[in-house]
Amino acid sequence: MAKGPAVIGVLTEPPQPTWWKANRHKVLLVVGLLVGYWIGTHLHGAPASQPDTPSPGPQHTRTFPGPA
Repeated sequence: MAKGPAVIGVLTEPPQPTWWKANRHKVLLVVGLLVGYWIGTHLHGAPASQPDTPSPGPQHTRTFPGPA
């Protein structure tokens, strides 16, 4: 006659995860987005100053003759 299955151990459900383990990816996503927004809006560098020297060569403007 065939033997029945042998009992190796007793399976139990794992404990429910804590709130932090269940939601840490959401918290870190929101914190990362807020830090990125803050860096993007508050820590930008000063704009580069433009030199005051005029450009080389004469400046040409096109003039049209007035009515005859």
